[in-house]
Formats: sequence, structure tokens, C-alpha cells
Amino acid sequence: EDFHEGMEGLSYTETAEYFLKVFPTLPKTVEDLKNEWYEMALYKYSHEMELKEGLEALIRSVRARGVRIGIATSNDRKLVEACLQGMGAEDLVDTISTGCEVKKGKPAPDVYLKAASDLGVVPEKCLVFEDVPMGIMAGKNAGMKTCAIYDEYSAYDDERKRETADYYIHSYKELL
Repeated sequence: EDFHEGMEGLSYTETAEYFLKVFPTLPKTVEDLKNEWYEMALYKYSHEMELKEGLEALIRSVRARGVRIGIATSNDRKLVEACLQGMGAEDLVDTISTGCEVKKGKPAPDVYLKAASDLGVVPEKCLVFEDVPMGIMAGKNAGMKTCAIYDEYSAYDDERKRETADYYIHSYKELL
């Protein structure tokens, strides 16, 4: 019942380790899983992803005012870069921090603290937008304000997201 929740916020490697713990008879290694998933994700991220409604306009608006933007993700850097390139959005972010580049994945604050450091901003001046509870907790654990955003894939967890985050939005358009 808690399979998806159990891997929420984990780094790529931590997710593969968790998967093998849950399915110990699967004849795969952590590296086998990571390679297989990577190929599937690379295609999807390069060809099938779209920015959430209103996000590009919001980012361009705040960047015009000097606000720096970072991505703090549990995903692999190459996948994030392929996703941004596939959407034509490479120019929207100033830094990318990944769970693979820090000691602990979400809900630990590590990836958010790295992003803030890379941006040259103190955590207390950061606002995190997240679509899963573990990510919201990571932002809060980093001492940042958090805004939960609706996402169809985590809609089942909306109540928990609303309870955990400082703010909640259904669409980035609400902030324009």
C-alpha cells in the first residue's frame, strides 16, 4: 500500500535500492535497474514532457526582477538537462542540484541547501515549489518556505501536501 510513498524523494540510487528491497527476487542489480530506468526516462523526458501551465510566464516574470531560479530534484542531472532541452526551457534556470550530488535524498534538506548555496541565497529567502510531500518536507527541513502545487500524479496526496506546505496552488497561473 505504501510502495509509492516509500520511494518519494529518494535519489535515483536510493530508489533502485528500495525497489530491490521490496522485490528481492527480481534478478537485477541496482545498476541494472538504474540503466533500464534511465533509458526509459531519457526518452520520455526528452520527448514527452511539458512545462506546467503558467510556469514559464511566472519564471520569466520573477527573473526579470532579479530573482534567481534553481531546480532541486531527486532525479539525475542528465535527465533534468534532457527534459529542459526537450521543452526548450534551458534558459529558465540558473542552477540544477540533484539528489545524486548530495549525501541524503528528500526529505533531508541536502539538495535544497545545495541549490540555495549554488544560487548564493540564504535558505530563509527561498521559496520551494513542490508536488510531493517528501519534497515539501525537504524544503521545510532546509528552513525554506514551501508552496505545494497540484499534480495529477500526486493528487491522492493533496490533503497531506496542503497540511505540510506553507501555501498551496492548483496552477502557476494563480501567481501571475
